Amino acid sequence: MAQQVPQRASWQRPLPNGGRSNARPDDALVNDWHVVAFSKDVAEGTLLAAELLGEELVIWRHAGRVQVWKDLCIHRGAQLSKGWVVEGTLVCPYHGWRYDCDAKCVLIPAQPETPPPLKARAFPHRCEERYGMVWASLGNPPHDIPPFPEAGDPTFRVFNAGPYPFGANAFRSVENFIDATHFPFVHAGLNGVMAKPDRLDDYTVTKGADGLSTSGINVFQPYGDHREIPVNAEYRYRCLRPTTAYFSKAVRITDPAKAHLGSENDRFCTLLTAQPVDEVTCIIRLGVAINFGPELTEADILRRQDAVFAQDRAIVETQHPERIPIDLRQELHIRSDRLGLEYRRWLKELGVTYGTYGDEPPERVAGAT
Repeated sequence: MAQQVPQRASWQRPLPNGGRSNARPDDALVNDWHVVAFSKDVAEGTLLAAELLGEELVIWRHAGRVQVWKDLCIHRGAQLSKGWVVEGTLVCPYHGWRYDCDAKCVLIPAQPETPPPLKARAFPHRCEERYGMVWASLGNPPHDIPPFPEAGDPTFRVFNAGPYPFGANAFRSVENFIDATHFPFVHAGLNGVMAKPDRLDDYTVTKGADGLSTSGINVFQPYGDHREIPVNAEYRYRCLRPTTAYFSKAVRITDPAKAHLGSENDRFCTLLTAQPVDEVTCIIRLGVAINFGPELTEADILRRQDAVFAQDRAIVETQHPERIPIDLRQELHIRSDRLGLEYRRWLKELGVTYGTYGDEPPERVAGAT
């Protein structure tokens, strides 16, 4: 089984080499954690093909333990994801070589009496499961998987939404997620009112060892959470890693007659992960946490999330250049773009060139610092 790979729309410009790139992913991305699947999508004894940073992967599970390997048999280079699982071993579809959960070849059918050579191994990657997601790294991350505090809080219910294949760059997609000014136009009737867009007050962006964080950003939303009622919302964003972001949103019901349906402590929190399939396509997956509305079902949660991300996808896939510009002179920035601006500077500081555009040093923009 293969993941749904993002497809470019007919109206998008064709990319060189069919969209394939010879660019090498940077250490900051290789030595990082990325979500490559939901745990529920990796069934016992089945194989799932995926792609991360241009590398093809096979994901599988045995005895509850998830595995993420390079999708390659060392014998003749066949894709292991085309094979099958037998007695806890992954069988190569070409010559039947069997690999155990330690990635060691334990059987070569053509010479079953001879122990396989020590070099006969698959290529495993580090992986862990957290928040209902499979996280993998192509390298050796020096840090833990990004936090999602509400996942361990018994006062919150946590849901997974997606996957949403985007024919768009992972960094463009993350930047869209942390941008509150598009709400009245892209999400009119949901996250904003087109005829009366919110004026964003100045907010601060703080950079630390754990990424970027903002002060509160206040907006009105006619359908700001899954209860489908108008709320005043205060967003606090965090960019945890280049392809992982988060917000905690305080939601307060605006209609006094319905105020009893909520409280001052109502929170709607989202962890967004963008799986960079390659430089210009990604797959979005969400962790969604709420501490209100016990009557809300998973279908209620997904209905809103599906609608919002379909609207986002329709816009983000139109952006050019496809790779996000980190030379800030390539696009125009204003004060309300502060978080997106700092995100691009942060990518530059981390040494990210894969999926980015512009090699020249970033230039600070007056009134946007």
